[in-house]
Amino acid sequence: MPVRYELIKECKQSGARLGRLHTPHGTIDTPIFMPVGTQATVKAMSPEELKEMGSQIILSNTYHLFLRPGHEIVKEAGGLHTFMNWDRAILTDSGGFQVFSLSQLRNITEEGVSFRSHLSGEKLFISPEKAMEIQNALGADIIMAFDECPPYPAERDYVKASAERTYRWLKRCISAHQRPGDQALFGIVQGGMYRDLREESARQLVDLDLPGYAVGGLSVGEPKEIMYEVLSYTTPLLPKDKPRYLMGVGSPDALIQGAILGIDMFDCVLPTRIARNGTTMTSQGRVVVRNAKYARDFSPLDPNCDCYTCRNYSRAYLRHLIKADEIFGLRLTSYHNLYFLLRLMEKVRQAIMEDRLLTFRDEFMSQYYGSTHPQTAF
Repeated sequence: MPVRYELIKECKQSGARLGRLHTPHGTIDTPIFMPVGTQATVKAMSPEELKEMGSQIILSNTYHLFLRPGHEIVKEAGGLHTFMNWDRAILTDSGGFQVFSLSQLRNITEEGVSFRSHLSGEKLFISPEKAMEIQNALGADIIMAFDECPPYPAERDYVKASAERTYRWLKRCISAHQRPGDQALFGIVQGGMYRDLREESARQLVDLDLPGYAVGGLSVGEPKEIMYEVLSYTTPLLPKDKPRYLMGVGSPDALIQGAILGIDMFDCVLPTRIARNGTTMTSQGRVVVRNAKYARDFSPLDPNCDCYTCRNYSRAYLRHLIKADEIFGLRLTSYHNLYFLLRLMEKVRQAIMEDRLLTFRDEFMSQYYGSTHPQTAF
């Protein structure tokens, strides 16, 4: 297989997994957070900066690259790695989530989804076969099966029909996949918040013996307690010798708890999205650096951080840049937030190695949120 998971250790205290994911473009230490480069770029960051901060794999988006510049152009350039000058691993999502979340006018059939571009209004169509064509052209190391991500809340009958269709679409993706030798196709467990539907979806996917498995349809508005409950009975059904990927999750508490529940891979736009509004993650909790109280605060953003931003610039300077709408300001806050989450996952991996992840979780939660049961989103 083009992607192979190596289980190194299970934490005696928590059951979390420490592993390595071997890909055509490098080996990845897991659990890992993957920065999101939606349009073949992680917003405001250069590939060199991503390497500098320790990013081992990034995610790009099938839907957006299909719209522009078009997968044919990326293929002509030599694939996504060459096009964006990134020689480490890449994962591309299926495009399904964007089709359902960005398109107001869409029609779902057994064949696929008709929708209008959120950019031009042009009528477009993506089927499982089209999703594979696009991702084969992009050339990512890991590609995702085309699926439907049902909203929360949703009626059981709708979720059941949706999960069954997602399974049928997965089998069509497998048949249409043209590059199984160097691109690993992951399936996506669906089923909403219904345990029996989740369990059935997981069993069906495992029977297909895929290179890896994602848990989708979470972090879509449900309380975190429900997300954790779904993970608690879903991940044990997935093979121990294959990677497990929780889609769209990036808050510090969810990364730690997700690892405890057996997840190896995470991604989210959260760190760069909130950074552009002047919100940062620090060892002392969330700091909204654009707030007036930091106007004369000449201390580092995070005194316990050794990233480029914290080594060189003060909170007062960052606030000035953000308030003045200077691009450099959002670059600095984006750099810090990504660095913070990548370092957090390093600490999670170290805690797993030392059999103390539950202890680390409680210490981190108390310091970051002021409680071991945070109510905040991030």
